[in-house]
Amino acid sequence: MTVPSVPVAVQADRSFFGHPRGLALLFGAEMWERFSYYGMRAILVLYLVNALGWRGEDAARLYGTYTGLVYLTPLIGGWLADRFIGTRRSLVIGGIVIALGHFALAFESMAMFYTGLGLIIVGTGFFKPNVSTMVGQLYVAGDTRRDAGFTIFYMGINTGAFIAPLICGGLAENPRFGWHVGFAAAGVGMVLGLILYLWGRDRYLPGVGLAPAHVQDEETAAEVGEIGVPEYRSVAIIGALAGLVVAVLGGLRTWSETGFVPWLFSLAGLMSIAYGTLIGAAFSVPLFATRGEERRRVIALILVFFFVTFFWLLFEQAGSSLTLFADRDTDRTIGAGLFGQEVIPASWFQSIQPLAIIILAPVAAWVWGILGRRGKEPSTAVKMVIGLFFAGLGFFLLIFAGQAVDAGLKVAPLWLAWFLALSAANFLGGFMAALIETIPKRADFFIVPTATAWIAGLVMLLLVPLLKRLTRSVPAA
Repeated sequence: MTVPSVPVAVQADRSFFGHPRGLALLFGAEMWERFSYYGMRAILVLYLVNALGWRGEDAARLYGTYTGLVYLTPLIGGWLADRFIGTRRSLVIGGIVIALGHFALAFESMAMFYTGLGLIIVGTGFFKPNVSTMVGQLYVAGDTRRDAGFTIFYMGINTGAFIAPLICGGLAENPRFGWHVGFAAAGVGMVLGLILYLWGRDRYLPGVGLAPAHVQDEETAAEVGEIGVPEYRSVAIIGALAGLVVAVLGGLRTWSETGFVPWLFSLAGLMSIAYGTLIGAAFSVPLFATRGEERRRVIALILVFFFVTFFWLLFEQAGSSLTLFADRDTDRTIGAGLFGQEVIPASWFQSIQPLAIIILAPVAAWVWGILGRRGKEPSTAVKMVIGLFFAGLGFFLLIFAGQAVDAGLKVAPLWLAWFLALSAANFLGGFMAALIETIPKRADFFIVPTATAWIAGLVMLLLVPLLKRLTRSVPAA
């Protein structure tokens, strides 16, 4: 399909610190959408455990399933926007549905609770991929401002992620307000983002994100071939195998207790199979539809996807196992006086990680810039290895905190390495987080993510030469 061209005046605009004014609007809209997501994410597990009395492992698995689906539905939402409704309308649809989901969570009803989760999952599918697409449409091909524009946009994401736990978590964990006020506050954030977008859409984004014209793009069709019946059979086989692998990985501990067959036919087992099948099929389709250099890039993408999963699996512990650790095993007492709080809300610690990104991302960019000018900047794959190493190092430090907890002590808040810091990682991360309930000692639990990160990083380091060969036509790789 072809998309109507963006007016030249929009792409040439430099009113916002050298960038199009539309970037400022998308920055604000995405900031509030991320505020709503991270605000609700900050209190979800705490609400399930402390308000509803769920077991920590059950809460962690629900969290993993929810966040996993949040990052899966954008595949569908992006496709619908590209083919039918355009990103412009998708943002409005997504914003409305997300807001309704958060407000549904504000009601004290389990039916409304699950309805709210479902609405947020669907709404994010419409909103999340398409706002990023619109940022890209603000720049012509080859515009040197493009990377900087996405960096500014990314700061909007982390700004929302920083303030969300402070506000939503502070309200939710304060007895004067309560959990449902915290959920409602997340909905208010999404409404503010939607109002901002609708106010400035026609003024700052004219012609951006319109619905595509219903004609076949011959150039695209030539680059990506058609898939025949034999290839679809291969896709189905690979998808089924991937589903089985995810089911085994996700339920390794559970089915060892209940039996493999009962596990497979449980709700968690069936969801694992469906999840893995979708992921396997999603990667198999472009693999079989490409040839030559394009296929090599797809293979490289699959390898990178595999290792990125390990990083995000650890990253998402922030909203599950590490939040439970903060809630139960950390000395958060501060006395009265700080915003009426006698203890630091456990959810507040989730603000430290995005704050660290806001502060350190420019530093990292500066370092890479210096190394790049000297011809010593590491490849993208090596940077990912470094990221996995530091992720593992953060959990390695928490092993010592876990030993203190196992000795009957509560640890200082500084032990929590939230800087550890998507979809499959979130889902599997829920199963990893559940281990904090079943592994008796905290120190032993933190060995699991430490080893996961370092082993994955070592394997990826060994595969760096292969990744360079597969992406030799991509300068940044």
